[in-house]
Amino acid sequence: MVTLKPADLAREHGISTQAVRNYERDGFLPRADRTPSGYRVYTEVHAAALRAFLALVRAYGHAMAGQIMNALNEGRLDHALTLVDRGHAQLLRDRETLDSVRKAVGHLTEAPPVSEGPARTIGELARRLRVTPATLRKWEEAGIVVPTRDPATGYRLYQPTDVRDAELAHLLRRGGYLLEHIAEVVRQIRAAGGTEALAGTLTAWQGKLTAQGVAMLEAATQLSAYLRVAEASG
Repeated sequence: MVTLKPADLAREHGISTQAVRNYERDGFLPRADRTPSGYRVYTEVHAAALRAFLALVRAYGHAMAGQIMNALNEGRLDHALTLVDRGHAQLLRDRETLDSVRKAVGHLTEAPPVSEGPARTIGELARRLRVTPATLRKWEEAGIVVPTRDPATGYRLYQPTDVRDAELAHLLRRGGYLLEHIAEVVRQIRAAGGTEALAGTLTAWQGKLTAQGVAMLEAATQLSAYLRVAEASG
């Protein structure tokens, strides 16, 4: 069996030998044998594991990649595959949410200009969106909608721009997005004065999802290679 040094593994990926040792310590690589003098002895199994781990990092992030490799190296193949499945499910959910946002932007763009129309009360807006007034108050706390107040009664008044923001927030929430993320999207729209500001964001978002999908394909290839090498050596 061909033996490798930490430097051999590190050189292939342009990382430090200490990083390789850290990955072994954290269970991302199988435990290496030691020489009588204490030096680590790596094999092609470790090289394949490192390729798989780094490909997983690009596809799923460092934390998830580590969990997948930990599971594999502990003999919990089904758990590792479950984690991979969850990553694919999240990517699909993100794609569906992106489609929802595009539809929302299209709907808002086709709607009458936001400068037109009367202000709405919290009850009127809640009925329009089929949510509760408590939900709208939570969105207000998150900075998603910023209603004015009737000077005579103190009641909330939602202007047309608030209605637009609330409609977009409603669709994003249905897509599973957190209030903090929605608030950032709404801030971008407000800063540019309309939904046109979202076009560049959506294009960049699409690009990231495409890149992640391709990275997942590469990760699957490297994972399969690692499993084959590990089985052959065992």
